[in-house]
Amino acid sequence: MINQSTICAISTAAGHGAIAIIRLSGEQALKICDQVFQAKSKKLLSDQKANTVHFGDLMDGKELVDEVLVSVFKAPHSYTGENSAEIACHGAPYIQQRILQVLLKAGARMAKPGEYTQRAFLNGKMDLSQAEAVADLIASSSASAHKVALQQMRGGFSSEIANLRGRLLHFISMIELELDFGEEDVEFADRTQLQALVTEIETAINKLVNSFELGNAIKNGVPVAIVGNTNVGKSTLLNALLKEEKAIVSDIEGTTRDVIEDTINLGGVTFRFIDTAGIRTTLDKIENMGIERTFQKMRQAQIVMLLIDANCPIDMLNESIAKVNETIDRGHQKLIVCLNKVDLCKDANAIAEQLVGMGADDKLMFISAKEQTNTDELTTELLKVVNMDTLNEQDVIVTNARHFEALNSALGSITRVNDGLVNMIPTDFLAQDIRECLHFLGEITGDISSDEVLGNIFKNFCIGK
Repeated sequence: MINQSTICAISTAAGHGAIAIIRLSGEQALKICDQVFQAKSKKLLSDQKANTVHFGDLMDGKELVDEVLVSVFKAPHSYTGENSAEIACHGAPYIQQRILQVLLKAGARMAKPGEYTQRAFLNGKMDLSQAEAVADLIASSSASAHKVALQQMRGGFSSEIANLRGRLLHFISMIELELDFGEEDVEFADRTQLQALVTEIETAINKLVNSFELGNAIKNGVPVAIVGNTNVGKSTLLNALLKEEKAIVSDIEGTTRDVIEDTINLGGVTFRFIDTAGIRTTLDKIENMGIERTFQKMRQAQIVMLLIDANCPIDMLNESIAKVNETIDRGHQKLIVCLNKVDLCKDANAIAEQLVGMGADDKLMFISAKEQTNTDELTTELLKVVNMDTLNEQDVIVTNARHFEALNSALGSITRVNDGLVNMIPTDFLAQDIRECLHFLGEITGDISSDEVLGNIFKNFCIGK
């Protein structure tokens, strides 16, 4: 449990609105409300049943501030696990601030960022990964991000981690018992069963680690780098995909000298499109800086969209593909080659047959960015890379960098356990590696945490949550 002070904050978005919600939480929350709220029923809130709503006047001494609705929640059946009240008032910023001032005078204090969710965690209402999912849910900007955050907030990820830790804890207790009877050479933990369990856990953790690439893309947007030579239509394509004039389009070579980024939601998935400077040899210092950034963004992108002018000589087209092949990671990046300006091309299929250097998994598209020909098909191809349709309610996707780091460390520990069992290393070394794995898994859910970690997590929450 944490300190017993009663906290208050506005929980709705800043600005004017029809209504606003002000939350209180703490042992004295309902008694503080009783000092400033006069129910039409003349009854005290602290005497009312939990999960009830009451209409009345919010008073500053004898002055009426607003007519409000107050929802009553009693410990432990509330979001924070404490006595809580939510005041629904009219949404004028002046009214909201006046009510806050009245509550502060009555004995409450202002909540810190994320303090409601932090109290929920410390009072056992949720674990740390669920608390972090609350922030992700609030920040979700696409259907996919919302789906994954909701699944994590409801405990899907926590259950997976708890299951792994629980099974390991059983074996570590047996191994610790062996160490206590080391001189008697007894074996309580069946090594064959332990080997099977460790292999299973190693596979499960590895699957979670590998899911981070998708999870990070869902949470932060799938980075798509639009690359190619100058004047092939990169900015025109960006504008077509965004359906707005985001980038300057010109016949002059080297118009785009810096990276232009914007996001768009396609089919419930956020894509982060990056229009880059055209790749060419130039003496212009500024343009060369832009070209260097092009290669940087190309390496960082999950999808590289190579745009080439279908009307250029075939050797130039193949040279463009070769430059991209030198830069991208074939194992982790998807390449989509777009033959642009097909509306001006006599036989795009004949040109496509002469392209070399494309991998089996690369996709070739025939488009006209200017005429927006086949741009819908291009959007469909982008969605196939993420393929959210394959996810179901039970899928556990890692979206948090802190979780990814802890899982990577846990994977290293459990791999050493597996190798140790194969090589029959001493029991005390096995025990140390299992303890490390348990430690890193515990960091994810908060079974093992520090004030510094908690501070870094909750400081990024909005006030009122």
